[in-house]
Amino acid sequence: MPLKLSDATVSTFDSVFEKFRAEAPKNKVDLILFLADKDPSTSLSWCPDCVKAEPVIYKRLEAAAGDVALLRAYVGDRPTWRAPKHPWRVDSRFKITGVPTLVRWENDAVKGRLEDYEAHVENKIDALVSGN
Repeated sequence: MPLKLSDATVSTFDSVFEKFRAEAPKNKVDLILFLADKDPSTSLSWCPDCVKAEPVIYKRLEAAAGDVALLRAYVGDRPTWRAPKHPWRVDSRFKITGVPTLVRWENDAVKGRLEDYEAHVENKIDALVSGN
């Protein structure tokens, strides 16, 4: 199953998201993964939950049947993310409260989500992908 990846930052999100939405009808499932930025000195995310969840998420998505599109949306560094007015915290479509957050995007709306405390749980990832 091909996993189609695209990446966006806060500043590039709108244009990347429009392309992602335009491609949506071609995919079995469309997901958005909100992640913390990587620390340039370590190449690891500053968020321990992201470090834990990312490899599990990729493993489960690669095992899924059908085309899966994953938009990785990087929230910024820790101070940027902590700001109460972070664009994705206040965006009525997403209302992100923690990272990582994995959302299923379907019919131009969030149809399911895994919050930071559960985004690494394999059976929950599988259920989100299958729409259950």
